[in-house]
Amino acid sequence: MKNYPTDLTDSQWHHIKDFFPQPKPSGRPRRVDLREVVNAVLYLVMTGCQWRFLPRDYPHWRTVYGYFRQWQADGTWYRIHETLRSDLRKKKGRHKHPTAGSLDSQSVKTTAVPSSRGFDAGKKVMGRKRHILVDTLGLLMAVVVTTACVQDRDGLKKLLRSFGCHRKKLRKIWVDGGYRGEILEWVKARFRCLLEVILRSDDVKGFVVLPKRWVVERTFAWLANHRRLSKDYERFTKTSETLIQIAMMRLMLRRMKPL
Repeated sequence: MKNYPTDLTDSQWHHIKDFFPQPKPSGRPRRVDLREVVNAVLYLVMTGCQWRFLPRDYPHWRTVYGYFRQWQADGTWYRIHETLRSDLRKKKGRHKHPTAGSLDSQSVKTTAVPSSRGFDAGKKVMGRKRHILVDTLGLLMAVVVTTACVQDRDGLKKLLRSFGCHRKKLRKIWVDGGYRGEILEWVKARFRCLLEVILRSDDVKGFVVLPKRWVVERTFAWLANHRRLSKDYERFTKTSETLIQIAMMRLMLRRMKPL
């Protein structure tokens, strides 16, 4: 079988293999190698190919898609992502639950049906909007995908409401000027978290790196290296969110120390 650059190494597979169901000691042996299923999904995310155009070296595309959906529904992808982030933070000498983060949104074009997309008047983009919260290392803490017409403040509310148990540790989030106004008090009252607005100076022309805010911009750049994420090709926004988590999962696995 041909190997592809996106395939997991033995060490990387060792980090995540226990999240997938193990073969039963009795009964028919499993006909599908789950490692190759994961490799196929990583190939799709990195190269941007369609499901039905996956190389024949991998299991049949319908099988891969079926497992992808199953692991999305039962939370397997999410659990892998959360565990890898905690492990990588501990490796860097940080607590597994971040206390500070940076938040921003990104509007991208989409090929989805009109009912699941909108127009971002500010960015002049017809499509969807990715709202992400990252820690100080740039690792993804939460992601919500909406239509592009959703205001940043409304996207922030949806993102924080979807945020899991780690929210109670979060004390500060750095944001840009799009999050000014009543949303500052709303977040403080609901989540006991401070939104700190980092503004660009009017005296500075051209590109400038903003303190604290550059971290989330770097994460968007990491995601842009995955062709499946260059646009939003997915029919459902939940699928878009899962593929973003898988892209980050791939990045974190590459940073983990070989076992």
